[in-house]
Amino acid sequence: MNIGEVAKAAGISTKMIRHYESVGLLPPACRTAAGYRQYGLADIRTLQFIRRSRDLGFSIDEIRNLLSLWQNRDRTSREVKALAKEHLDELEKKLQELLAMKKALQHLVSCCQGNHRPDCPILEELAGDSNHLSMTGLSLSP
Repeated sequence: MNIGEVAKAAGISTKMIRHYESVGLLPPACRTAAGYRQYGLADIRTLQFIRRSRDLGFSIDEIRNLLSLWQNRDRTSREVKALAKEHLDELEKKLQELLAMKKALQHLVSCCQGNHRPDCPILEELAGDSNHLSMTGLSLSP
C-alpha cells in the first residue's frame, strides 16, 4: 500500500506518518524502484497503536516505550501498567491545575461588570494591580 492508503486506513495524515518515521516510532518504509514508500498491514497496526496512544495524551517518548513493550512478548503487564499509571498521575495533576485556572478565571469574570466603564478587575489582576484572587486564596501562577 502507498502512504495515502495507509494514512486513510490508520486514520492519520501522510505528514504524521513521515513524522513518525523521522522520530523512529515507525521503521522506514520499503521503497519502490521509483522511490515511493510501501507499507504493509503491520505498519497500519503500528500507526493505529501510535494514534490511539496520542489520543490518550502519551508523549512521543512514552509511545516509544509502549511500542517497545507491545512488541516484546517477554514483557510483563506490570511494566505496561506502571507506565500508564505514571501518565495517569500526570494527567490528574494537569487536570487539577486546569480546574484551579478555571476557578480563578470564573472568579475574575464574576467580578467584572462588563459595562461601558473602563474599570476591569480582570485586567487589573493580570497587571498585578489587584487582589481579587488573593482574597479567595486563588493564584494565577502555578
